[in-house]
Amino acid sequence: MSLKETGPSIAVVGVTGAVGQEFLSVLSDRDFPYRSIKMLASKRSAGRRITFEDNDYVVEELTPESFAGVDIALFSAGGSISREFGPIAVERGTIVVDNSSAFRMDEKVPLVIPEVNPEAMANIKVGKGKGALIANPNCSTIICLMAATPLHRRAKVLRMVVSTYQAASGAGAAAMDELELQTREVLEGKPPTCKIFNQQYAFNIFSHNASVLPNGYNEEEMKMVKETRKIWNDKDVKVTATCIRVPVMRAHAESVNLQFESPLDEDTARDILKNAPGVVVIDDRESNRFPTPLEVSNKDDVAVGRIRQDLSQDGNQGLDIFICGDQIRKGAALNAIQIAEMLL
Repeated sequence: MSLKETGPSIAVVGVTGAVGQEFLSVLSDRDFPYRSIKMLASKRSAGRRITFEDNDYVVEELTPESFAGVDIALFSAGGSISREFGPIAVERGTIVVDNSSAFRMDEKVPLVIPEVNPEAMANIKVGKGKGALIANPNCSTIICLMAATPLHRRAKVLRMVVSTYQAASGAGAAAMDELELQTREVLEGKPPTCKIFNQQYAFNIFSHNASVLPNGYNEEEMKMVKETRKIWNDKDVKVTATCIRVPVMRAHAESVNLQFESPLDEDTARDILKNAPGVVVIDDRESNRFPTPLEVSNKDDVAVGRIRQDLSQDGNQGLDIFICGDQIRKGAALNAIQIAEMLL
């Protein structure tokens, strides 16, 4: 049980969604201390009952008054809700950890992966009576940088090329349900139900469903570009990404090519990654065993493998790696809870 009189009061905004439910799971798994917890959601979900750590809670409608006496609010209810209620919560002295893209590129808001740039939120703590906003990065950015950052610290990444293979979980519980439904329908010879995506998802892959921008990149790809620069505090690092939706239920995969300023051989890289916090190396060439989405689903660690020298670059200046991470855990809820732990 995490119920402790000395703990902070917390609120979970968007508690009935996939990430909101995972917030609760991670809070419990990590024995996060709290003296009280509020379950908050839209008017439509208000009144639902949730059992958490042997106690029953009624989901309350999110209102400006919801944050009275709340120390930490975990938000995962979409950008528009965050933009409306995040500043209101901060005004009431609440520290908001926001999982949406609403504040990520705001210069005044830290964008944090605890294993990568904890210093960005060093002055924000519970108990000071001051509210604050902290942004959770995009799931693909988190999963990528968990593995790329330890290598960047050693040899400085000049250019990074990322190709993602993103699971249904990234589009929420409804997308996961639709993938399951479509799979059954296609196997039964029926036309697939396409409500979340405008095309068949089962047994298919397609460009990420984020809006395509005038430069030809979609919003998901540009998030990786901009967020990497902010988190690494390096405006000069060159990043390009291609983000693809694949018919996997949970956990994203990413192929990452790195070009370094200093030489870095694959054996040294493998040793660095084996010692990196929150990273596990699965790199067995003899058995052709490398990270898979299934293997990391419901796991906290990000897995990395296929660690090899980039033959197209001379002098050990480049590496290729393959990364898998649970989008709902480390890519969202776990990262947010780790941020909350640093506030105590």
